[in-house]
Formats: sequence, structure tokens, C-alpha cells
Amino acid sequence: MTFGLFEDMAPCRAQREELCPGAVVLRSFARVNEDAVCEALWFITAEAPLRHMITPGGFRMSVAMTNCGSYGWVTDRTGYRYDQIDPESGKPWPRMPSAFFNLAQDAAVSAGFKDFEPDACLVNRYEAGARLSLHQDKDERDFSAPIVSVSLGLPAIFLWGGLRREDKAMRIPLMHGDVMVWGGPARLRYHGVLPVKEGYHPRTGPYRINLTFRKAR
Repeated sequence: MTFGLFEDMAPCRAQREELCPGAVVLRSFARVNEDAVCEALWFITAEAPLRHMITPGGFRMSVAMTNCGSYGWVTDRTGYRYDQIDPESGKPWPRMPSAFFNLAQDAAVSAGFKDFEPDACLVNRYEAGARLSLHQDKDERDFSAPIVSVSLGLPAIFLWGGLRREDKAMRIPLMHGDVMVWGGPARLRYHGVLPVKEGYHPRTGPYRINLTFRKAR
């Protein structure tokens, strides 16, 4: 699957789709300032390279990850946690670029969540076949702030479940520039990503990039 350079990169007017109370998809929202966002992304990954982390159970994650901001989400055999230090470099995570912070704040406001100040951004890179199983985002100190999730590059099918793992999940196609925001009554819903299909995108090559903004502390 190859995406035409001019067809896919042309700015689009964002459309708002409500999934349930507290959860919306903002179609093409991130494409307005995508040049600055993509440029900042390359600086972050150069300073804190993407890596395949190990789960507490000893499994290698199929998604390659890194972080920026005051805190970074990490996993190893000791568990899941937020840490101010990159365990691979021993240095603080790269600061969150203003293009990232402004995008997250603007998306949160557009979804109905004011005063969102993310202090962590998880950068996930999906190659063909990479997936993310159903889970809740619950490693944060409190759940009053929303989650803002930005999709770049290859398309993906996002699984949007309920408050129980066994609840049936909706399948939501996410394209380059789409932003999903959830909080309030939807904050602890289960979610995941089906295996990403092979393809090529002018911005990200053979990958899907996901930026997930959170208020960790």
C-alpha cells in the first residue's frame, strides 16, 4: 500500500467524530502543523533512540518506543512505570517540543478538555505486523486528565473497547494526521491496535508512528 505524496499530505479540515461520552476522533487534526511535528520527532529519536522494551513477563514488545517530556513510560522485568531518566542513556528524556505540546493542548480543547498540560509523550513506532493488545492506561498518578493520541504515517485499526476487557471492541480506522482524545467517563476504557499492514508513507516510510500525550504526575 503506497500513499500518493500530494494526495495524502494536502492539509484537510478536521472533522470531529464522537465515539462515546468523553471520547472523540479529530480527523486530520495533526496535519495543519505536521512539518514542525515531524521535524521535532526526528530530533527526539536521534537523542533517545527507539527501542523494543521488555514486559514484566519477559516478552519483547513488537512496538519500538521512546519518550519525551519530564517523564517517560518504561517497562522491564520489574514492572511498568514512569521515570524521569532514560534507562538506556542514564540521561533525562528529551524535552517535549513546543509543536508537540501545542498540538496536544489544542486537540484536548477541541475534544472538550481544557487546561491539559501533558508532561509525558510516548513515541511508538509500528512496523508491519506490530500490534498493541487491549489494555488500560492506568500508570498515571490520577485519571482526571485525558489521553491524546496522534497517528502519523501508515494507517491502523484502533480497537476501542469498554471498561471491561471482555467488552466488545469497536474497530476504528485511523489515518495519517488523525487524533483521538479520551477522558472523563471514557478515561479507563480498554484499547489497542490490530497488526499494522505493510505499506509506505511519504512522512514515515514503512512505519506507523503514534504520539501519546499524558499527564503522568
